[in-house]
Amino acid sequence: MRGVRWRRAVSQAGRSLAVWAVSTLTMLVLAGILPDFRLQSADGDSATTIAVTAAVGAGVFGLLSALVWPLLVRLLLLVPALVLGLLVFFLNGSLLLIALRLTPSGQTEAAPETAVIVAAVMSAVASATGGALAVRDDDAYRRRLYRLADRRRRGGPPCAPTPGTVFLQLDGVGHDVLAAAVRDGLMPTVATWLGHPGPVPGPTAPPTHRLTPWHTDWSSQTGASQLGILHGSNHDVPAFRWYEKDSGEVMVSNRPTSAAELQRRAVERTGDGGLLTLDGASRGNLFGGGADEQALVLSIATRRRGRDTRSRAGYFAYFSDPANAVRTALSFVAEVVREITQSTRARLRGDRPRVGRGGLYPFVRAFATVVERDVVVAAVMGDLLAGRTAVYADLVAYDEVAHHSGPLGRDTAQVLGRLDRALALIEKAAEHAPRPYRIVVLSDHGQSPGETFRARYGLTLGDLVRAGCGLPVPRRAERTHSGAEARAAVRAALRRPVEEGGARHRPAGRRSEPIVLASGNLGLISFPDVPHRMTKEEIDARHPALLSTLANHPGIGFLLVRSEEHGGVVLGAYGAETPLDRLDDDPGPLAPFGPGAADAVRRTHSFPHTADIMVNSFLDPADGEVLAFEEQIGSHGGLGGAQSRPFLLSPLDLSAPVEDGAALTGAEHVHRVLRRWLRESDGPQIPLEPAPEERAA
Repeated sequence: MRGVRWRRAVSQAGRSLAVWAVSTLTMLVLAGILPDFRLQSADGDSATTIAVTAAVGAGVFGLLSALVWPLLVRLLLLVPALVLGLLVFFLNGSLLLIALRLTPSGQTEAAPETAVIVAAVMSAVASATGGALAVRDDDAYRRRLYRLADRRRRGGPPCAPTPGTVFLQLDGVGHDVLAAAVRDGLMPTVATWLGHPGPVPGPTAPPTHRLTPWHTDWSSQTGASQLGILHGSNHDVPAFRWYEKDSGEVMVSNRPTSAAELQRRAVERTGDGGLLTLDGASRGNLFGGGADEQALVLSIATRRRGRDTRSRAGYFAYFSDPANAVRTALSFVAEVVREITQSTRARLRGDRPRVGRGGLYPFVRAFATVVERDVVVAAVMGDLLAGRTAVYADLVAYDEVAHHSGPLGRDTAQVLGRLDRALALIEKAAEHAPRPYRIVVLSDHGQSPGETFRARYGLTLGDLVRAGCGLPVPRRAERTHSGAEARAAVRAALRRPVEEGGARHRPAGRRSEPIVLASGNLGLISFPDVPHRMTKEEIDARHPALLSTLANHPGIGFLLVRSEEHGGVVLGAYGAETPLDRLDDDPGPLAPFGPGAADAVRRTHSFPHTADIMVNSFLDPADGEVLAFEEQIGSHGGLGGAQSRPFLLSPLDLSAPVEDGAALTGAEHVHRVLRRWLRESDGPQIPLEPAPEERAA
């Protein structure tokens, strides 16, 4: 045992000396290249003196980075994440200036801006050197991963020998997109798991995972899906954003206060904390899932709690290593440049459909595809090496890019390739974990392509609703064909003559204007001055032309409204009106949306906060295109196309998600599958009391 420890100590010392030597050489090279960086006095020094000065400077800089940097990053958790990324360079440069002041010669000199450059280069070179030397040393690699995530379990119980489970959510990646990426060689790690032959001919290993599609609820978006997956209930989540009449508030799934309230409601409804209740970790999610360890979780972003549960705690785990901070910052800049280049090319080529990608979007994209990815992956690796029982993490990179670049194409293909490398890194970390791990990969929804409603018709859904209500609309909308038709429908419904001289009809009285919200290709219309959910009869009495204007518009697939006569009805073009209880026999306007659409619509109709009018866009069954009511050319949130068909990639040593021929439908069903898999590991990861829906079965 002593011999093994001695060899490890010698190996570690050798790597440290090598890194120090390379850092010294890097400092000497930079001193010769950069005019504002000097390691000698004005009168000149001998080569030996300069070399000693560089060696001491490199050593002091490395020591300060190891000791001081983690404390600085801990303090910087108080500032926004984007600001933290920008401060990385300046703080690293400050440490170098301090190191140069502490050299014995006292003759070193560097301009502040030059110190930033020198520190960045030295950190990157030192990181690369250390990683290259440790690549064949499993113990060193494991220690490096521990430092990367800073998630050692301290004072906790010993790690259980039973397998742990890590759930990795690839946000927005549809089943067909994943299958195509595997087929085209974009995701070799996933291809290996599925036993898919690679691009190079050769023997293929047997598969270790199975790929299963599942169907989302009507609200095909992260808020509804992840709440159902982690907490077992997404009841009363009709969309990504919706208006609640009882409180007068607009709920938005990615708003911290709304996420916390949705999580509270789900816990209250199910009676348990969630999928990760005992010894779990939640990373980069909207909701905590009942995990003890939470980082970058939106539902706790407004809380004032300890470091381990604060929403930005994961940033400390990653940025405490200055080399990681520099590498991520450089990748951030590269991603900004990549987005600007790609959007410029799309504009010069005249690509259609296309949406604006200027302003702050390049920085938002870089944060989602670089910073958040790196931090979440580091946190997951730390959880594995700490032996946690269950981990759930969300990687949002693909979803963010697909909204603006479209779900298919070169831009998103590059993102899929980088996500696959993240999966490979996590798989490598699992090999060094103190317990075996099962890696489950899933998505919360897909994305459907298509141009925006506004781009095709020249007006927004809100403009169309105002026109159908007889309210003033912007002149740009008035001049469109849809706007003219809507105004004509209002005049006909009110039996008024054709407008002359620019006169406009205004509804009598001072009624509150409708609230129109969009969630992808799903629209929600609410009348805030009516305390209850309005019926079709009430809407027709108040705005005689509104429902017919919407239902007959070519960009709209169907409407859902409450009915005094039938309870609820689906409306379509040419006067189509199908009661909800007859949809199985006569799907009517739902026919193009395929099987399961009727059940999804009926379920949403039962929610207390469903809008007065639910609007789903047109679907082109031939190519799966929808029309987003938001400025997105890759959208999700409603019914239609690939957005409703995500995937579940699970190890073969876990039971099949569903029996052959059965469908996996709804996020709550996925939650029950994941609960079952955790029980199969013979560990008390979650409450042993079965969920209400399981007791009913």
